[in-house]
Parts: sequence; structure tokens; C-alpha cells
Amino acid sequence: MPPVNIPPPVNIPPPVNIPPTVPAHAPVPAEVVARAGEQTAARRRRWRKYVVHYLEMVVAMAVGMVVLHPVWAWAFAALGWSAVLDRPEPMALVMATNMTVAMSAWMKVRGHGRRPIAEMAAAMYLPFVVLFVPMWAGVLSADGMLLWGHVLMLFAMAGAMAIRPHEYAHC
Repeated sequence: MPPVNIPPPVNIPPPVNIPPTVPAHAPVPAEVVARAGEQTAARRRRWRKYVVHYLEMVVAMAVGMVVLHPVWAWAFAALGWSAVLDRPEPMALVMATNMTVAMSAWMKVRGHGRRPIAEMAAAMYLPFVVLFVPMWAGVLSADGMLLWGHVLMLFAMAGAMAIRPHEYAHC
């Protein structure tokens, strides 16, 4: 019997508008596991940067309170207004200002724009201003207002950061 000449198979591409059902190179399970591990590690790095950034802002706030309080005390004494800092409302607002100045400067160093800095500044003042009302009503003492104002401030900062996590995890 004579040999039959069979032409080689022709590679016919699939129609353009129908995607192939199996990718040309399906990842093997090891590649999938490695990629998932890389994603988890990247998520951990972002979370760590986020937390470190939060703690840096808290440290900047503490530095602001320690460094700037004597400046206010000196300025008010020079003007004859020393008694102003004996009232809880001005004292709370001066402390919030001290923290805001230092934290805003640190945020600027870290490359933040005006909007995130303004949001974080609002997080410094808002808890105190809200707590003035129960203090004036006699439900909360002046010391309680100062204490809970600082505690709520930390939560307000975390809330401001949660609104824009990409803003704080990039640094």
C-alpha cells in the first residue's frame, strides 16, 4: 500500500470575539500560593506603615504639647492673661492647637496635602468642642472633659485615617 500523504494540522485561531475558555498558561498551584503569600506580605507592610504613621502623629502631638505649652504660658503671662489657662475650655483649645501645629508639621514632612491635614486638625478639636456641652450641663467635670477629649481624639484620628487609608499607608 502506498504511503498516504496527510497534510499537517492547521492551527486555526479561535474567533476574535470569543475568548478561549482555558488560558494559554494556567498558573500551577505553587504559583497561586506564592502570589497569595506576596499579597498577604504586601497587606502586612501597608498595615504596618499605617500603624507606624498613626503612632508618629501621636508622638508629634505629645511633642507639640510639651514644647508649645510654655510658649503659650509665657505669651499669656506677658499679656497679663495668665488666668485664661485656668479655665478648662481655653486650656483644651490651647492643647488641641499645640497638638495640631506639631502633627500638621509632621504630616507636611510626610508629604500630605492640605485636605488630610485639615481633616486631622478637625479630629483634634472636635472631641473637645463636643464635650464642652456636657461639661457646661454639669454632667462631666472639667478634668473628665480633658481626659475624654484626648481619648476621643485618638478615635477621631483613626476615623480620619480610615476615610483615606491609601493616604496614610503610602508613607
